[in-house]
Amino acid sequence: MTPTNGNAEREITTPTPLIDERGRLNRDAVGWMRRPLLDTSGINGRRSWGRNKRWEYWCVMTPTHIIAATVSSIDYAGVHEVWVFDRETQESIGHGATVPLARDTVLPRSLGDGPASASTRDMSIEIVDTEAGGAAGGLPEGRGMDAAGTRLRARAPRVRFDVTATVPPGHECLGVVVPWSDTRFQYTVKDVARPASGTLCIDDVEYDVPAGRSWAVLDHGRGRWPYDVRWNWGAGSGECDGHTIGIQIGGQWTVGSGSTENAFVLDGKLHKISQELRWQYDTQNYLEPWRITGDDIDLTFEPFYDKGTRTNLGVLQSHTDQCFGTYSGWFRDADGAATEFRGIEGWAEDVHNRW
Repeated sequence: MTPTNGNAEREITTPTPLIDERGRLNRDAVGWMRRPLLDTSGINGRRSWGRNKRWEYWCVMTPTHIIAATVSSIDYAGVHEVWVFDRETQESIGHGATVPLARDTVLPRSLGDGPASASTRDMSIEIVDTEAGGAAGGLPEGRGMDAAGTRLRARAPRVRFDVTATVPPGHECLGVVVPWSDTRFQYTVKDVARPASGTLCIDDVEYDVPAGRSWAVLDHGRGRWPYDVRWNWGAGSGECDGHTIGIQIGGQWTVGSGSTENAFVLDGKLHKISQELRWQYDTQNYLEPWRITGDDIDLTFEPFYDKGTRTNLGVLQSHTDQCFGTYSGWFRDADGAATEFRGIEGWAEDVHNRW
C-alpha cells in the first residue's frame, strides 16, 4: 500500500534557535521534530511587544476527574487557570486569573530549561521537571520514580492537586513550527499519552490519580501571533488491544502555512501526518459526534462534556468550546500499516481568539 501522507514536511533533528539575530523567524527552524529541540529564548517580550505568546498547558484525564492547569504570558497580561471536573457529578470547578503585565509569572526560556509557575492571592501553579529516581507527584519525598517526568502542583479555592506525568523510555512527542510570516509564527510542542499518577483533593476529600489509568497531555507554546486567529485542537491518550495510543490533531490555524500539527503516537513512536485534515462538527450543538478525517486517519469523536468559555476584556477576547469525550477509528503509518482503536479518551476544541 502506498502511503498518502501528502507533501512531507522537513524533520528537524538538531538543536536550532527559533529566531535569528534580527529577532525574526529563523527559517532553519521551520519543520517538525520528535522531541523538543528549539531554543525559544528570544520570545521574551523585548521585541514585538504585545504579539509574544508563551504558555504551558497541562490536562490530565483520570477515571473519575479531569484536571487542568495553565500558566501563560501574552506580554500585556498573564492568563492562568486551575480547573477540575468531576466526571460523575458533572461539577466543574474553575479558577482563572488575568494579571496585568504578567506579574509573578515564571516561564522557562525554552522547554526543559526550568520551572513554570504563577501565583495570585487565591491560586498557585508550579510545573517542574523531575529526574528519574526523584519524588513522584503525590508521594512522599524520597520515594522514587522509575522514569523522568513533570510534576504538576496547583492550589485554588476548594481544590489542590499533585500529579506527576512520567516520560516512558523512548517516548516521542510532536514539535512543529508554523510560519505565517517572518514576524508571525508559532512553535508548539504537543506531548500526548504521558502516564500520570498522584492525588487530587476537593473540599479536603482526597482522590487517587491512578497509575495505568490516568493520562497527561502537554501543550507548550512559544511564538508571535496575529491578533485574530481561529483553531481546532484534538488530543487523545489511552490503551487499546495492548497498544498505547496517542492522538494529536489540529486545524484552521495551520492552513496555508506548509506545516500541520497532525500526528499519532503508537507505543511511544511518533508518526507524522503532513496533510490538513477535514473537521466536521455542529457549532450549534458541540455535543453531537465530531468527524476528523484525512487520507491516513479517520476519527469519530463522541463528546460527553463541553467546557465552553467566553471572555471579553476589551482587547482580550476568547470564544472556546473544549469538548471532552472518546475517540475511535484508525490511522495508517508511512509504511501503509493501519491501526484500529476505540475508547481513547481526550478532547476536541473549537477556538476563536482576539488577543
